[in-house]
Amino acid sequence: MNKKLKVLFLCTGNSCRSQMAEALAREMYESRCDLYSAGVEKRQVHPLAARVLEETGVETSPLFSKTIDELPVRNFDIVITLCDNVRKACPHPPRNRKIVHHAFEDPSDDHISGGESLDAFRKTRDEIGNWLETKLPELLDVL
Repeated sequence: MNKKLKVLFLCTGNSCRSQMAEALAREMYESRCDLYSAGVEKRQVHPLAARVLEETGVETSPLFSKTIDELPVRNFDIVITLCDNVRKACPHPPRNRKIVHHAFEDPSDDHISGGESLDAFRKTRDEIGNWLETKLPELLDVL
C-alpha cells in the first residue's frame, strides 16, 4: 500500500483561502493525501468561508485556524501557497519536496462589503475548487 502524501495549504492568516482549499481537497483527495492548512498568523476561520463551503455540502466542523508551528507534522510532500503575502511573510517555510504557488484573490478584502462579499467568497471557493480538480492530480502523480 502506498503511503499518503502530505499536502499543506499555506496562506497569511489561515482564515479563508487555505481553509477552503483544505476542506475542498479533503472532499476530493482524502484517500490519497493527508491534508493540512496553516498561516503565518493565526486568525479565526472567516464565517463566510465556512458558509460558502457548507452551501456545497462540505463539512466545516474540523476547520480551525492554526500557524505552521501548531501543525502535527513538519515535513510535507507538497506545500501550496495561496497568496502573494505568504511568500514574503513566511520566515521559516516548512520542509517539503515541492512548493507550488497559485495566488487567489482574498475574498475578505476590506473593499468588499454586503452581498458582494458573499459573492466574492463563492467566487474564490469555486476558483480554488476548479484549481484543485485540474492541477492537484498532476502534482500528486509526479511524486
